[in-house]
Amino acid sequence: MDSEQVYVPQTTSKPTLADLLTIESSASIFYSYARELELSSLLSDRDKKTTIFVPTNKAVMALSRKPHRGPDPTVEVELTEEQFDKLSKERVQNWVSAHIVPEYPLSLDSNAHNTLLQGKSISFTPISKNNGQGAEWSRVTFEKGVKIIGKKEALNGDLYLIDGTVSTD
Repeated sequence: MDSEQVYVPQTTSKPTLADLLTIESSASIFYSYARELELSSLLSDRDKKTTIFVPTNKAVMALSRKPHRGPDPTVEVELTEEQFDKLSKERVQNWVSAHIVPEYPLSLDSNAHNTLLQGKSISFTPISKNNGQGAEWSRVTFEKGVKIIGKKEALNGDLYLIDGTVSTD
């Protein structure tokens, strides 16, 4: 009696960054902004290695002005709906880009790491009261004390959940 060979498709053991964002309910607001942009294809590209810092929904909700609104204007300006939409998309693009570092793996050190937002970089500061215990990401802060509260590894990079947001200035 001949034994049949069974074909088993090759699968990867790790999801992509886009897959992780799809199932990470605490990051749904960030991902809803990111999905509106062309750069979101980077998150599902298996060949592009990247590190993303994803603000939790709570962190985004705590912002005084949401990413599409930009900074509080000091001068009232009349915009057409088309101009407002274009400006909103540009602000979202900048905000999401400021949370993506095109490096992987990323060393969480005091060196400046460029983000996808031109002219914007981030660096990390060791937490002074930490005694070297715990994961590397739990021992640093960046951008005015923003803490990393979790890390998930993907096929195409690392996703760090953060308790604040990266500024676009």
